[in-house]
Amino acid sequence: MMSATSTLALTHFVTLADTFDKDKVTPGVLGFIVFAVIGGAVWLLMKSMNKHMKKVDFEEQPQGGEAGGTASAVAPEPKTG
Repeated sequence: MMSATSTLALTHFVTLADTFDKDKVTPGVLGFIVFAVIGGAVWLLMKSMNKHMKKVDFEEQPQGGEAGGTASAVAPEPKTG
């Protein structure tokens, strides 16, 4: 069962829905704020990623066809004497 206050509230919402222009829908201020926060977060993440990528020291290993390629990967055995 619906009380009188809930019925009254629903009738006010229905009249607001009828006067709402369905052809003119905009995201409003809240949509802009959410979009700006997401954009700022992406900018901060990209800035952090660039800082971390500058720390990476990557040197490409030579191709397997070179003579000394596999010998450097094996550690020499310690000499006991």
